[in-house]
Amino acid sequence: MRRTLTIVVSLLAILFISCSKPVPPEARKAPKTYTEFGHTRVDDYAWMNDASDPGLIDHLTRENAYTAAMLEPTNDLQKKIYDELVGRIDPDQSSLPVMLNSYWYYTRFEKGQQYPFFCRKKGSQTASEEIFLDVPALASGHQIFMIRGYSVDPGNSRVAYGTDTTGDRRCVLRIRDLSTGTDLPDVIVNTSGNYAWSNDSRSLYYVLNDPTVRAYRVMRHTVGTDPASDAEVYAEADSTFSVRLGTSRDHAFIFIASTSTLASEWRAIAADRPDVPPVLIQKRQPDMLYAVAEHAEGSFFIMTNRDAKNFKLVNAPVMSPGMAHWKDVLPHRPEALLESTEVLARFIVSQYRVNGLTTIVIRDRTTGTEANVQFSEPAYVAGLSLATDRYDQDSIRYTYTSLTTPRSEYRYDIPTRTASLLKRDRVPGFDPSLYTTQRVWVDAGNGVRVPMSIVYRTDRFAHDGSDPFLLYAYGSYGANSDPYFTSSVVSLLDRGFGFGIAHVRGGQEMGRQWYDDGKVLTKKHTFEDFVACAQYLVNERYTSVDRLFANGGSAGGMLMGAVINMRPDLFRGIIADVPWMDVITDMENPALPLTTLEYDEWGNPANREHYEYLLTWSPYDNVKSARYPAILATGGLNDTQVPVFSPAKWVARVREHNTGDDPILFKVNMGAGHAGESGRFERQKLTALKYAFMLHLLGVNE
Repeated sequence: MRRTLTIVVSLLAILFISCSKPVPPEARKAPKTYTEFGHTRVDDYAWMNDASDPGLIDHLTRENAYTAAMLEPTNDLQKKIYDELVGRIDPDQSSLPVMLNSYWYYTRFEKGQQYPFFCRKKGSQTASEEIFLDVPALASGHQIFMIRGYSVDPGNSRVAYGTDTTGDRRCVLRIRDLSTGTDLPDVIVNTSGNYAWSNDSRSLYYVLNDPTVRAYRVMRHTVGTDPASDAEVYAEADSTFSVRLGTSRDHAFIFIASTSTLASEWRAIAADRPDVPPVLIQKRQPDMLYAVAEHAEGSFFIMTNRDAKNFKLVNAPVMSPGMAHWKDVLPHRPEALLESTEVLARFIVSQYRVNGLTTIVIRDRTTGTEANVQFSEPAYVAGLSLATDRYDQDSIRYTYTSLTTPRSEYRYDIPTRTASLLKRDRVPGFDPSLYTTQRVWVDAGNGVRVPMSIVYRTDRFAHDGSDPFLLYAYGSYGANSDPYFTSSVVSLLDRGFGFGIAHVRGGQEMGRQWYDDGKVLTKKHTFEDFVACAQYLVNERYTSVDRLFANGGSAGGMLMGAVINMRPDLFRGIIADVPWMDVITDMENPALPLTTLEYDEWGNPANREHYEYLLTWSPYDNVKSARYPAILATGGLNDTQVPVFSPAKWVARVREHNTGDDPILFKVNMGAGHAGESGRFERQKLTALKYAFMLHLLGVNE
């Protein structure tokens, strides 16, 4: 094996020296035939699905060598962009403190550190600081280090925390004694990173993963005992559901939420009685979602889509919480998607989505009157939060950001309806007055209008078709692609790029129906919306087809694969981050992570109607002989969400069928998972590489 690899690398070196242009690696073929519902599919690269095949690592290594050789002329540009990206990161970045159980909690960075310190102060923000998780020290010696979740016990003396050192989402649970700063002997592996404590601070609840990394089994651990004796509290037998834990703000209940794409089921455990089995709140029903928003005044407040497409808020007595006893608190609003809500003693504060923009609405519980928090920019996103866990508070916090406004946090006093800025992220060297942001509506056909958010530097964007443009989208799972400020994009804007976000169907920007119109048997709407937005940019002379780039990651990377099969002529280049491409084959394999959880998202290919629809758009199955644009795909060897073989196979197939001469590149992180590098500076290197890839195609090297 080692000798073979050495020979291959040596031959490549000879090729790179002797040729004026590096030669792309040629993946070996081992055809596998699939016959389903009278259709025949042939996968020449199915061997890559086997992670134990010794040829896979060799092939990925050669892909990295080819990408490095092709982008070698951009090394200086990459370094320059990297320095710009790091230079816009606040070296002393910190979060606003939040009061939980008598302590103010926050995170902060120190200059030069990749990772934050998790800190708290007792009672007052002027009290002495306690660092309860020194992440820079914990991360020492690891390429990847993530705190996936943590929970401090009600006695404020211990913290349970989960670490992931590979990026594969399998967390090691440890318990730290906060008085000594040392970890207890209790160590539990393969947890989801989701933890909750009983009120006696002795019982710790956690969730185990199954072999597909589905969080499915809730366990109760007694501190100081052998984890082998831990008690099972709940196990989710339906492989289309996953499990997570939550707690009520008043610490009275621990919740077990079992959820799928279209249905959910919650259980409650009295936090004072950890030995009592959980109580079912409402049995799962087809196509009915619900979630406990809060416990207060002897009732559960519940968000649900029962008889409410865009969700509503109901409540029910704790002693009889089933839907027969649900009473409307915030009625359904057909024009507004209810996204979240906070129940306070005097007010109910809710976050809605209206015409693609977030709105915060405050209702007086005594009078029933409502007031909206006011926002002014044409494209923005706001987020509701609370500063403390007190039930009787009369103020809220909210975050606000836009394509030209760095993340800002406000305190909003409800009685006076006044907002005061508490903190705005520092972005060294950024002047928002130099940039213009727009929100446009794109005709996608059949009366559908798709919102798109746009930003460019006013003095460097001609708007005459000569400018380069990067268009981003996601469009799946009901996840919104909001117009957040992203400091890295400034490096493109300052070089004359425009940047846009297409809010395509499959997200929920325009309400729940927007999501329903972009999944399973309507999934192609997502791709059609993106193509319509890209064509709009060309038609309206924001850019031209030889200067238009597109980017998406994961399911958004899959979107990239679908749209270039549809319109390879529309783009100069595509960046597909950790893209999921072999949709049908993966969805036929329930042993893969996420497959069983997502039948209601993509369809189940065991169903003929679903299969034949998937066959019309699956990116891998629809690669054709065409002049494809330049492509840069990325992957992670430890990725358990999009296994590395998915982009690897797709790149090989596109390269084989490409009739053009633009490069098809694949950059693999051999030590990371779906999220890539975990350090705040280290992750900027990939961004710099992606930007340099686009600029180099345009002949820009500075």
